Amino acid sequence: MNGSLLIDTNIFIYLTKGDEKVIDFLEDKNICISFISELELLSFKNISTTEEQIIKEIISQFRIYNYDECLKSLIIYLRKKYNLKLPDSIILAIAKYYDIPFLTSDRKLKNIEEIDVIIYDL
Repeated sequence: MNGSLLIDTNIFIYLTKGDEKVIDFLEDKNICISFISELELLSFKNISTTEEQIIKEIISQFRIYNYDECLKSLIIYLRKKYNLKLPDSIILAIAKYYDIPFLTSDRKLKNIEEIDVIIYDL
C-alpha cells in the first residue's frame, strides 16, 4: 500500500501530544492503526470523556484494520517465532498481511524480519 503506514499505539500517543518529529514524519502518509491500538487507546484507566472523544475523533481520520480470520496463522507464526505478546503479534501480522510498514518506538520489535519495522527514536 503505497504511502500507507501502520502506527503503533505509542506513536499515536506521541502524535496527540504534539511531537513535531512524529507529525513531520507522518505528513502526507495514509495513517492506519489496528483495532488493537484502538482498544488500547480507548481503554486507558482514568481516561476522561473529553480525552475519549478526542481519541475517537482522531482515530476516525485513520483506516482501522480489524481482525480477519486470514490473519490467524500469521499471528501464531509471529508469536511463536519471536516470543511476542499477543497484541504485538496481531498488529505485526496486520502489517505483514497488508504489506504496510509499521512505525513504533518499541525497540524490541526491530528484529522482526518479515515486516518493514521503522523504529521511532525520541
